[in-house]
Amino acid sequence: MSGWGRKRYFAGAFLLTMAGWLAAYAVIQAWDDRTNAGRGPIKVGILHSRTGTMAVSERTVIDATLYAIDEINKSGGVLGRQVKPIVVDGRSDWSVFAAEAQRLIKTEKVSAVFGCWTSACRKTVKPIFEKYDSVLFYPVQYEGLETSPNIVYTGAAPNQQIIPAIKWSMDNLGRRFFLVGSDYVFPRTANRIIGAQVTALRGEVVGEEYAPLGSQDFTLIVERIKEAHPDVVFNTINGDSNLGFHRALRQAGITPDDIPVMSFSVAEAEVKAIGPAIMAGDYAARNYFQTVNTPENRAFVAGFKAKYGRDYVTTAPMEAAYFGVKLWARAVSEAGSADFRDYRTTIKGQSMASPGGTVTIDPATQHTWKTVRIGKIRADGDFEIQWDSQRPVRPVPYPSILSRRQWTDFLDGLYQGWGKNWAAPSPAEAKP
Repeated sequence: MSGWGRKRYFAGAFLLTMAGWLAAYAVIQAWDDRTNAGRGPIKVGILHSRTGTMAVSERTVIDATLYAIDEINKSGGVLGRQVKPIVVDGRSDWSVFAAEAQRLIKTEKVSAVFGCWTSACRKTVKPIFEKYDSVLFYPVQYEGLETSPNIVYTGAAPNQQIIPAIKWSMDNLGRRFFLVGSDYVFPRTANRIIGAQVTALRGEVVGEEYAPLGSQDFTLIVERIKEAHPDVVFNTINGDSNLGFHRALRQAGITPDDIPVMSFSVAEAEVKAIGPAIMAGDYAARNYFQTVNTPENRAFVAGFKAKYGRDYVTTAPMEAAYFGVKLWARAVSEAGSADFRDYRTTIKGQSMASPGGTVTIDPATQHTWKTVRIGKIRADGDFEIQWDSQRPVRPVPYPSILSRRQWTDFLDGLYQGWGKNWAAPSPAEAKP
């Protein structure tokens, strides 16, 4: 081989070697990026409303999420690293939720997002999480009719809240129902389920009314309730509109002794904001109450009050947010990676003794097995538990009263009817 040939040979070999090293480095770097395995903290997003009509409910869920992260960090973090929360205000506006969800995923590169309350927000951000193959941990009871590989549902499915409450109410409160809700996808769907179930059990729905999210004037709706005089009102109003609704009931002379209210989106935080004196005697269907008597809950409540103040209350969405963070941390630890593409398999089947009882992520649906409870509001703002399922109930996202195709058509009808939104427009928005 000539001198020039040898030079070309060694130059080529060197380039091949360098190419090999560069390829290997790229693989290592890609793995490092994917697993978020640097020396820095693991970032997670907290996407809830600090302002707007939903803030009364969502602020407490932010605190519960931060509390769980603080506990994890004090015990050494995850994979030997601290967890860094990035808290974002959704401002009770699903378009803001969508923009912030994308920023958390693409710019902040979070391992997971914990957040959303209304189904209008969740349905708006769902395509974003699916597009970028990230994950949302959703802590609120909802209408069902949904599964997504990119959402872990730690709140209740309909068969873990709405449906048991119907049977209990018919056995204990009466058989004539008036349905009132905020005008968006959760209440509309919940009341479709309630109507079918009540009819099947030979009860009667004597009225159904809706108000836009954020409404405070319930005078006409309460007049219609008074005229119909049902045995019980089923309430799917969300956010601070509950204050206007319950005040209107009392101003009209309607008390729980006369017509009790069974709520599906009211918990201790809302009772405290509205006033226990106004709400005492009414009911709520939840999976957790602050009064649950388990060692895990006693520790949870005591620790929370020590951190946030003795008057701070704990609620079902707070508990679902809390154990959602803990299950995320376990899944990441088992996978050895903070990237959802790696821990998506280890999140399935995760289980723990939570403050409200044993919870398990159902591998088939990514919904949560959980206990069902009915509570009656006391004068001190806590709930006296009236009924308890005594064991975790398997989640069934799609109630069998309709086929999946029929449910899809029902949801599409709502979506199209609201101008391709998941909530009805406010009166101001509806004006030409």
